[in-house]
Amino acid sequence: MRRISGFTVLLLINHCLALTGFSQSFMAVKNVAFIRGEKLKFRAYYDSYVTGPVTAGIATLEVDATTKQVDGRSAYHIIGEGHSKGAFNWFYKVADRFESFIDEEYLISWSFLRRTHEGNYNYSDDIKFNQYSGSALSTRANKKIPPGTQDILSAFFYARTIDMSKVAPGQNIPINFYLDDSLYVSQIQFAGKEVVITDLGTFRCLRFKPMVATGKVFSQPYPMDVWITDDNNHLPILARSEVIVGSVKLELIEFSGLAGPLTSQVNRKK
Repeated sequence: MRRISGFTVLLLINHCLALTGFSQSFMAVKNVAFIRGEKLKFRAYYDSYVTGPVTAGIATLEVDATTKQVDGRSAYHIIGEGHSKGAFNWFYKVADRFESFIDEEYLISWSFLRRTHEGNYNYSDDIKFNQYSGSALSTRANKKIPPGTQDILSAFFYARTIDMSKVAPGQNIPINFYLDDSLYVSQIQFAGKEVVITDLGTFRCLRFKPMVATGKVFSQPYPMDVWITDDNNHLPILARSEVIVGSVKLELIEFSGLAGPLTSQVNRKK
């Protein structure tokens, strides 16, 4: 992993929540976690000895309000974007966009779009998943995949439907996703339940620690803590990560169009 941006952290949340994203292939999934029209907005902070805490950018996740059709199947259209703000645009401008079309019944991916612009780094990709034949056709390759393969956005939204009460504290959980023409297998650790205070208020949360690749950004394999609401919505509330040059925090600052009440919220900030 060569770079870290606000939306990169959001994608790591997706990885963290992916859980057993491939295991549900072609099985109907009961979804009470999200609906069309849901919108989530996050603020990314950088913190180091040199800069102190500085808002670096904004990231959003949205479930399009309209029903889409993919090869005759009803699908959700998920859109994720990340943009740098203020002075960061001068020396490290970020403009990322990701889209996923997810089967409404099975919550598996039919297609995935990536447009990444981070500093001098640019990357574009379009992936068409043929879940019946087990193949992923991208801009650069055509590879075999297991049935039910997820992209990084579809894995996140599928994972939100999982009954987290079945996961014990300290348990390591395998996670799998397809990105950049490669099938990734990693794991997360469920760290238990905690109460988290943010600018939106106080929430009862589930805490997870995803494993990431060490290197230029992360110096140890479990550098991040991610908190999601302990209710049926399973909203990502906060992510905090230690990186080699400081730390990054991603915090939910706005939400609308939820599928159900946010029962995990203890109180709201005035």
